[in-house]
Amino acid sequence: MRTLEEVQATLQIAKVKEEDLQPITYCLSFGESVSSGDYCLLELDDTLCKHIEGGKSLIIRGDKDEHAVLCTEEKTYDLKIADTSNLLLFVPGCKTPDQLPDSSTSQLMHAQIWGFSNSYWELRKQRPRLKKLKKLLMENPYDGPVVGIQEEAPGEKYTIDDLLERIQASREEIETQLQNVHACEIDGFWRILDFDYEMKLLGHVTQLVDSESWSFNKVPLTVCLEELGSLEPKAMIEHCLNCYGRCYTSEDGQVMFALDEDKVCRATAQLLLQNAVKFNLSEFQEVWQQSVLEGMSTRLDQLRGLALLDRSSKPETISLLRVEDLPEDTLERFNRLFSLREKWTQDDIEPYIQDLCGEKQTTGALLTKHARSSVQNGIKVYNSRRPVAI
Repeated sequence: MRTLEEVQATLQIAKVKEEDLQPITYCLSFGESVSSGDYCLLELDDTLCKHIEGGKSLIIRGDKDEHAVLCTEEKTYDLKIADTSNLLLFVPGCKTPDQLPDSSTSQLMHAQIWGFSNSYWELRKQRPRLKKLKKLLMENPYDGPVVGIQEEAPGEKYTIDDLLERIQASREEIETQLQNVHACEIDGFWRILDFDYEMKLLGHVTQLVDSESWSFNKVPLTVCLEELGSLEPKAMIEHCLNCYGRCYTSEDGQVMFALDEDKVCRATAQLLLQNAVKFNLSEFQEVWQQSVLEGMSTRLDQLRGLALLDRSSKPETISLLRVEDLPEDTLERFNRLFSLREKWTQDDIEPYIQDLCGEKQTTGALLTKHARSSVQNGIKVYNSRRPVAI
Protein backbone atom coordinates (compact mmCIF):
# COMPACT_ATOMS: atom_id res chain seq x y z
CA MET A 1 0.00 0.00 0.00
CA ARG A 2 1.15 3.52 -0.72
CA THR A 3 2.41 5.73 2.06
CA LEU A 4 1.53 9.39 2.58
CA GLU A 5 5.06 10.34 1.46
CA GLU A 6 4.60 8.46 -1.83
CA VAL A 7 1.31 10.28 -2.45
CA GLN A 8 2.94 13.67 -1.79
CA ALA A 9 5.81 12.77 -4.14
CA THR A 10 3.32 11.83 -6.87
CA LEU A 11 1.57 15.21 -6.45
CA GLN A 12 4.89 17.01 -6.91
CA ILE A 13 5.64 15.08 -10.10
CA ALA A 14 2.13 15.92 -11.37
CA LYS A 15 2.71 19.58 -10.40
CA VAL A 16 -0.44 19.63 -8.25
CA LYS A 17 -0.40 21.79 -5.15
CA GLU A 18 -1.27 19.85 -2.02
CA GLU A 19 -3.07 22.86 -0.49
CA ASP A 20 -5.54 22.85 -3.43
CA LEU A 21 -6.78 19.38 -2.40
CA GLN A 22 -8.68 17.93 0.54
CA PRO A 23 -6.38 17.15 3.49
CA ILE A 24 -7.57 13.52 3.48
CA THR A 25 -6.44 11.42 0.50
CA TYR A 26 -7.99 8.08 -0.47
CA CYS A 27 -5.69 5.36 -1.78
CA LEU A 28 -7.75 2.90 -3.88
CA SER A 29 -6.87 -0.72 -4.64
CA PHE A 30 -8.69 -3.46 -6.54
CA GLY A 31 -10.06 -6.40 -4.61
CA GLU A 32 -9.69 -9.97 -5.80
CA SER A 33 -11.72 -11.13 -8.86
CA VAL A 34 -13.18 -7.71 -9.59
CA SER A 35 -15.35 -7.69 -12.76
CA SER A 36 -17.44 -5.12 -14.59
CA GLY A 37 -20.34 -7.57 -14.59
CA ASP A 38 -20.55 -7.91 -10.82
CA TYR A 39 -22.77 -4.85 -10.27
CA CYS A 40 -25.38 -2.79 -12.12
CA LEU A 41 -25.58 0.90 -11.27
CA LEU A 42 -28.94 2.66 -11.12
CA GLU A 43 -29.30 6.44 -11.05
CA LEU A 44 -32.07 7.55 -8.66
CA ASP A 45 -33.52 11.01 -8.11
CA ASP A 46 -34.29 12.34 -4.61
CA THR A 47 -37.84 10.94 -4.67
CA LEU A 48 -36.72 7.41 -5.51
CA CYS A 49 -33.82 7.59 -3.03
CA LYS A 50 -36.26 8.45 -0.23
CA HIS A 51 -38.51 5.63 -1.49
CA ILE A 52 -35.69 3.10 -1.07
CA GLU A 53 -34.45 4.60 2.22
CA GLY A 54 -37.99 4.30 3.55
CA GLY A 55 -37.82 0.53 3.10
CA LYS A 56 -40.05 0.38 0.02
CA SER A 57 -39.37 -1.66 -3.10
CA LEU A 58 -38.64 -0.95 -6.74
CA ILE A 59 -39.93 -3.64 -9.10
CA ILE A 60 -38.81 -4.36 -12.68
CA ARG A 61 -41.71 -5.52 -14.86
CA GLY A 62 -42.08 -6.78 -18.40
CA ASP A 63 -42.50 -10.04 -20.34
CA LYS A 64 -39.53 -11.47 -22.24
CA ASP A 65 -40.53 -9.73 -25.47
CA GLU A 66 -41.09 -6.34 -23.79
CA HIS A 67 -38.74 -3.49 -22.86
CA ALA A 68 -38.32 -3.54 -19.09
CA VAL A 69 -39.78 -0.80 -16.89
CA LEU A 70 -39.24 -0.06 -13.21
CA CYS A 71 -42.19 0.61 -10.93
CA THR A 72 -42.82 2.02 -7.48
CA GLU A 73 -46.24 1.56 -5.89
CA GLU A 74 -47.45 4.72 -7.68
CA LYS A 75 -45.29 5.48 -10.76
CA THR A 76 -43.68 3.82 -13.79
CA TYR A 77 -40.19 4.58 -15.09
CA ASP A 78 -38.50 3.66 -18.36
CA LEU A 79 -35.16 1.85 -17.96
CA LYS A 80 -32.40 2.82 -20.37
CA ILE A 81 -28.67 2.12 -20.35
CA ALA A 82 -26.55 5.29 -20.39
CA ASP A 83 -22.90 4.88 -21.39
CA THR A 84 -20.21 7.09 -19.86
CA SER A 85 -16.64 7.82 -20.92
CA ASN A 86 -15.55 7.88 -17.27
CA LEU A 87 -14.94 4.63 -15.42
CA LEU A 88 -17.44 4.32 -12.57
CA LEU A 89 -15.94 2.68 -9.47
CA PHE A 90 -17.95 0.97 -6.75
CA VAL A 91 -16.13 1.74 -3.48
CA PRO A 92 -18.13 0.79 -0.35
CA GLY A 93 -17.28 2.85 2.70
CA CYS A 94 -15.69 5.66 0.70
CA LYS A 95 -16.79 9.07 2.01
CA THR A 96 -17.54 12.22 0.05
CA PRO A 97 -15.81 15.51 1.06
CA ASP A 98 -18.81 16.72 3.07
CA GLN A 99 -18.78 13.43 5.06
CA LEU A 100 -15.08 13.63 5.98
CA PRO A 101 -14.03 14.86 9.44
CA ASP A 102 -12.46 18.29 9.72
CA SER A 103 -8.67 18.03 9.58
CA SER A 104 -5.85 20.51 9.12
CA THR A 105 -3.16 17.85 8.61
CA SER A 106 -2.66 15.55 5.66
CA GLN A 107 -3.99 12.02 6.14
CA LEU A 108 -4.13 8.89 4.02
CA MET A 109 -7.11 6.52 3.98
CA HIS A 110 -7.36 3.20 2.13
CA ALA A 111 -10.44 1.82 0.32
CA GLN A 112 -10.98 -1.22 -1.87
CA ILE A 113 -12.73 -1.21 -5.25
CA TRP A 114 -15.44 -3.88 -5.36
CA GLY A 115 -16.58 -3.31 -8.93
CA PHE A 116 -16.54 -0.98 -11.92
CA SER A 117 -18.69 -0.10 -14.91
CA ASN A 118 -18.75 2.06 -18.04
CA SER A 119 -22.56 2.41 -18.00
CA TYR A 120 -25.50 2.80 -15.66
CA TRP A 121 -29.29 2.48 -15.77
CA GLU A 122 -31.05 5.81 -16.28
CA LEU A 123 -34.67 6.24 -15.18
CA ARG A 124 -37.24 8.43 -16.90
CA LYS A 125 -40.82 8.75 -15.71
CA GLN A 126 -43.18 7.46 -18.41
CA ARG A 127 -46.80 6.71 -19.12
CA PRO A 128 -47.88 3.30 -17.77
CA ARG A 129 -48.42 0.68 -20.50
CA LEU A 130 -52.00 -0.23 -19.71
CA LYS A 131 -53.44 -1.29 -23.07
CA LYS A 132 -52.46 -4.88 -22.35
CA LEU A 133 -54.64 -4.85 -19.21
CA LYS A 134 -57.93 -4.67 -21.09
CA LYS A 135 -56.61 -7.11 -23.71
CA LEU A 136 -55.98 -9.71 -21.00
CA LEU A 137 -59.34 -9.12 -19.31
CA MET A 138 -61.15 -9.40 -22.66
CA GLU A 139 -59.94 -13.00 -22.94
CA ASN A 140 -62.82 -13.88 -20.63
CA PRO A 141 -65.36 -11.05 -20.21
CA TYR A 142 -68.10 -11.53 -17.63
CA ASP A 143 -71.58 -11.70 -19.15
CA GLY A 144 -73.59 -12.66 -16.10
CA PRO A 145 -73.97 -15.60 -13.70
CA VAL A 146 -74.02 -19.16 -15.02
CA VAL A 147 -77.61 -20.47 -15.12
CA GLY A 148 -78.57 -24.11 -14.58
CA ILE A 149 -76.35 -26.60 -16.41
CA GLN A 150 -74.83 -23.83 -18.49
CA GLU A 151 -71.02 -23.84 -18.40
CA GLU A 152 -68.93 -20.73 -17.95
CA ALA A 153 -67.29 -19.46 -21.13
CA PRO A 154 -63.69 -20.64 -21.53
CA GLY A 155 -60.85 -18.16 -21.14
CA GLU A 156 -58.06 -17.16 -18.80
CA LYS A 157 -58.90 -15.30 -15.59
CA TYR A 158 -56.50 -13.10 -13.63
CA THR A 159 -55.98 -12.16 -10.00
CA ILE A 160 -54.41 -8.81 -9.06
CA ASP A 161 -51.08 -10.60 -8.55
CA ASP A 162 -51.33 -12.08 -12.06
CA LEU A 163 -51.92 -8.61 -13.50
CA LEU A 164 -48.99 -7.15 -11.55
CA GLU A 165 -46.79 -9.82 -13.13
CA ARG A 166 -47.96 -9.08 -16.68
CA ILE A 167 -48.71 -5.35 -16.86
CA GLN A 168 -45.94 -2.74 -17.10
CA ALA A 169 -47.36 -0.30 -14.60
CA SER A 170 -47.40 0.39 -10.87
CA ARG A 171 -50.02 -1.15 -8.61
CA GLU A 172 -51.78 2.20 -8.16
CA GLU A 173 -51.89 2.80 -11.92
CA ILE A 174 -53.26 -0.71 -12.53
CA GLU A 175 -55.94 -0.34 -9.86
CA THR A 176 -56.97 3.04 -11.30
CA GLN A 177 -57.22 1.53 -14.78
CA LEU A 178 -59.32 -1.36 -13.47
CA GLN A 179 -61.80 1.25 -12.25
CA ASN A 180 -61.63 3.13 -15.56
CA VAL A 181 -62.59 0.02 -17.57
CA HIS A 182 -65.33 -0.86 -15.05
CA ALA A 183 -63.69 -4.14 -14.04
CA CYS A 184 -64.83 -5.89 -10.88
CA GLU A 185 -63.44 -8.65 -8.66
CA ILE A 186 -65.47 -11.87 -8.84
CA ASP A 187 -64.39 -14.91 -6.80
CA GLY A 188 -60.89 -13.44 -6.46
CA PHE A 189 -60.46 -12.77 -10.19
CA TRP A 190 -60.64 -9.38 -11.89
CA ARG A 191 -63.20 -9.47 -14.73
CA ILE A 192 -64.28 -6.89 -17.26
CA LEU A 193 -67.98 -6.84 -18.03
CA ASP A 194 -69.13 -7.70 -21.52
CA PHE A 195 -70.37 -4.39 -22.95
CA ASP A 196 -73.84 -5.74 -23.80
CA TYR A 197 -74.20 -7.13 -20.27
CA GLU A 198 -73.04 -3.84 -18.77
CA MET A 199 -75.63 -1.99 -20.84
CA LYS A 200 -78.24 -4.51 -19.72
CA LEU A 201 -77.46 -3.66 -16.10
CA LEU A 202 -77.53 0.08 -16.80
CA GLY A 203 -80.81 -0.38 -18.66
CA HIS A 204 -82.40 -2.06 -15.63
CA VAL A 205 -81.30 0.86 -13.42
CA THR A 206 -82.48 3.63 -15.78
CA GLN A 207 -85.81 1.89 -16.43
CA LEU A 208 -86.41 1.66 -12.67
CA VAL A 209 -85.50 5.34 -12.23
CA ASP A 210 -87.92 6.22 -15.02
CA SER A 211 -90.78 4.02 -13.78
CA GLU A 212 -90.45 5.33 -10.21
CA SER A 213 -90.14 8.94 -11.43
CA TRP A 214 -86.98 9.42 -9.37
CA SER A 215 -84.54 12.21 -10.00
CA PHE A 216 -81.41 10.67 -11.51
CA ASN A 217 -79.52 12.43 -8.70
CA LYS A 218 -81.50 10.61 -6.00
CA VAL A 219 -81.43 6.85 -6.63
CA PRO A 220 -81.88 4.79 -3.40
CA LEU A 221 -79.53 1.79 -3.24
CA THR A 222 -81.75 -0.39 -1.05
CA VAL A 223 -84.80 -0.07 -3.29
CA CYS A 224 -82.68 -0.72 -6.39
CA LEU A 225 -81.33 -3.94 -4.92
CA GLU A 226 -84.79 -5.09 -3.79
CA GLU A 227 -86.46 -4.35 -7.13
CA LEU A 228 -83.68 -5.58 -9.43
CA GLY A 229 -82.20 -8.36 -7.30
CA SER A 230 -84.45 -10.95 -8.95
CA LEU A 231 -83.13 -9.98 -12.40
CA GLU A 232 -79.38 -9.76 -11.75
CA PRO A 233 -76.99 -10.39 -8.85
CA LYS A 234 -77.21 -7.56 -6.33
CA ALA A 235 -73.44 -7.17 -6.41
CA MET A 236 -73.64 -6.44 -10.15
CA ILE A 237 -76.41 -3.88 -9.68
CA GLU A 238 -74.34 -2.07 -7.06
CA HIS A 239 -71.24 -2.31 -9.27
CA CYS A 240 -73.19 -0.69 -12.12
CA LEU A 241 -74.30 2.13 -9.82
CA ASN A 242 -70.69 2.70 -8.73
CA CYS A 243 -69.53 2.77 -12.36
CA TYR A 244 -72.13 5.28 -13.49
CA GLY A 245 -72.84 7.23 -10.33
CA ARG A 246 -71.57 8.74 -7.11
CA CYS A 247 -72.50 7.28 -3.74
CA TYR A 248 -73.63 9.55 -0.88
CA THR A 249 -75.76 9.42 2.27
CA SER A 250 -79.02 11.36 2.39
CA GLU A 251 -80.17 13.47 5.34
CA ASP A 252 -82.33 10.59 6.60
CA GLY A 253 -79.37 8.16 6.48
CA GLN A 254 -80.22 6.35 3.24
CA VAL A 255 -77.43 5.29 0.89
CA MET A 256 -78.15 7.10 -2.39
CA PHE A 257 -76.55 7.36 -5.81
CA ALA A 258 -76.37 10.35 -8.12
CA LEU A 259 -76.07 9.06 -11.69
CA ASP A 260 -73.36 10.81 -13.70
CA GLU A 261 -75.04 12.51 -16.65
CA ASP A 262 -71.93 12.48 -18.86
CA LYS A 263 -71.14 8.80 -18.22
CA VAL A 264 -74.70 7.64 -18.87
CA CYS A 265 -74.97 9.73 -22.05
CA ARG A 266 -71.59 8.52 -23.30
CA ALA A 267 -72.44 4.84 -22.72
CA THR A 268 -75.80 5.28 -24.45
CA ALA A 269 -74.07 6.85 -27.45
CA GLN A 270 -71.63 3.94 -27.70
CA LEU A 271 -74.56 1.50 -27.61
CA LEU A 272 -76.22 3.35 -30.50
CA LEU A 273 -73.03 3.67 -32.56
CA GLN A 274 -71.45 0.27 -32.11
CA ASN A 275 -73.45 -1.49 -34.82
CA ALA A 276 -73.39 1.33 -37.43
CA VAL A 277 -70.50 2.20 -39.73
CA LYS A 278 -71.68 5.80 -39.95
CA PHE A 279 -74.70 7.60 -38.57
CA ASN A 280 -76.40 10.73 -39.89
CA LEU A 281 -75.35 13.26 -37.24
CA SER A 282 -78.65 15.10 -36.85
CA GLU A 283 -80.63 11.84 -36.73
CA PHE A 284 -78.19 10.39 -34.22
CA GLN A 285 -78.48 13.43 -31.93
CA GLU A 286 -82.26 13.15 -31.96
CA VAL A 287 -82.28 9.41 -31.17
CA TRP A 288 -79.53 9.83 -28.59
CA GLN A 289 -81.45 12.50 -26.64
CA GLN A 290 -84.60 10.35 -26.69
CA SER A 291 -82.64 7.36 -25.31
CA VAL A 292 -81.41 8.93 -22.06
CA LEU A 293 -83.27 9.65 -18.83
CA GLU A 294 -85.54 12.65 -18.55
CA GLY A 295 -83.57 15.60 -17.24
CA MET A 296 -80.31 14.49 -18.84
CA SER A 297 -78.88 16.54 -21.71
CA THR A 298 -76.76 14.97 -24.45
CA ARG A 299 -73.82 17.01 -25.81
CA LEU A 300 -71.22 16.20 -28.44
CA ASP A 301 -68.38 17.08 -26.07
CA GLN A 302 -69.42 14.02 -24.02
CA LEU A 303 -68.10 11.89 -26.89
CA ARG A 304 -64.46 13.05 -26.88
CA GLY A 305 -62.25 10.05 -27.62
CA LEU A 306 -65.30 7.90 -28.41
CA ALA A 307 -66.81 9.17 -31.67
CA LEU A 308 -65.54 11.02 -34.73
CA LEU A 309 -67.55 13.69 -36.54
CA ASP A 310 -67.26 14.27 -40.29
CA ARG A 311 -68.34 17.86 -40.90
CA SER A 312 -67.19 17.78 -44.53
CA SER A 313 -69.70 15.14 -45.66
CA LYS A 314 -73.23 16.01 -46.75
CA PRO A 315 -75.09 15.30 -44.55
CA GLU A 316 -72.69 15.43 -41.61
CA THR A 317 -71.98 12.02 -40.08
CA ILE A 318 -70.73 10.49 -36.84
CA SER A 319 -68.95 7.14 -36.34
CA LEU A 320 -67.50 5.17 -33.46
CA LEU A 321 -63.75 5.63 -32.89
CA ARG A 322 -62.56 4.76 -29.39
CA VAL A 323 -59.17 5.99 -28.26
CA GLU A 324 -58.68 2.72 -26.36
CA ASP A 325 -58.75 0.82 -29.67
CA LEU A 326 -55.80 2.82 -31.08
CA PRO A 327 -52.14 1.73 -30.80
CA GLU A 328 -50.29 2.62 -27.59
CA ASP A 329 -47.04 3.51 -29.39
CA THR A 330 -46.91 7.20 -30.41
CA LEU A 331 -45.68 6.68 -34.00
CA GLU A 332 -48.15 3.86 -34.60
CA ARG A 333 -50.96 6.00 -33.14
CA PHE A 334 -50.28 8.91 -35.52
CA ASN A 335 -49.92 6.54 -38.46
CA ARG A 336 -53.30 4.99 -37.67
CA LEU A 337 -55.01 8.35 -37.28
CA PHE A 338 -53.63 9.71 -40.56
CA SER A 339 -54.63 6.50 -42.34
CA LEU A 340 -58.21 7.12 -41.17
CA ARG A 341 -58.23 10.79 -42.14
CA GLU A 342 -55.61 12.68 -44.15
CA LYS A 343 -56.14 16.06 -42.46
CA TRP A 344 -57.25 16.75 -38.89
CA THR A 345 -58.17 19.90 -37.01
CA GLN A 346 -56.62 20.20 -33.56
CA ASP A 347 -60.03 19.91 -31.89
CA ASP A 348 -60.72 16.63 -33.71
CA ILE A 349 -57.35 14.96 -33.15
CA GLU A 350 -56.69 16.18 -29.59
CA PRO A 351 -58.90 13.60 -27.80
CA TYR A 352 -57.02 10.83 -29.62
CA ILE A 353 -53.50 11.92 -28.62
CA GLN A 354 -54.06 13.45 -25.16
CA ASP A 355 -53.13 10.21 -23.40
CA LEU A 356 -49.77 10.13 -25.24
CA CYS A 357 -48.53 13.31 -23.55
CA GLY A 358 -45.77 13.04 -20.98
CA GLU A 359 -45.90 14.71 -17.58
CA LYS A 360 -45.07 18.19 -18.91
CA GLN A 361 -45.89 17.68 -22.58
CA THR A 362 -48.78 19.28 -24.48
CA THR A 363 -50.78 18.04 -27.46
CA GLY A 364 -49.44 21.04 -29.37
CA ALA A 365 -45.87 19.85 -28.84
CA LEU A 366 -46.83 16.34 -29.98
CA LEU A 367 -48.43 17.70 -33.15
CA THR A 368 -45.39 19.88 -33.90
CA LYS A 369 -43.17 16.79 -33.67
CA HIS A 370 -45.31 14.27 -35.56
CA ALA A 371 -47.47 16.34 -37.93
CA ARG A 372 -47.22 19.16 -40.45
CA SER A 373 -49.64 22.08 -40.24
CA SER A 374 -51.31 24.04 -43.02
CA VAL A 375 -54.32 26.32 -43.44
CA GLN A 376 -57.34 25.00 -45.32
CA ASN A 377 -60.36 27.28 -45.87
CA GLY A 378 -59.09 29.50 -43.07
CA ILE A 379 -58.80 26.59 -40.60
CA LYS A 380 -55.50 25.18 -39.35
CA VAL A 381 -55.21 21.47 -40.11
CA TYR A 382 -52.57 18.79 -39.55
CA ASN A 383 -51.34 16.01 -41.83
CA SER A 384 -48.60 13.38 -41.48
CA ARG A 385 -44.89 14.29 -41.71
CA ARG A 386 -44.07 10.88 -43.17
CA PRO A 387 -45.66 8.47 -45.65
CA VAL A 388 -48.63 6.72 -44.10
CA ALA A 389 -48.68 2.91 -44.06
CA ILE A 390 -52.22 1.76 -44.78
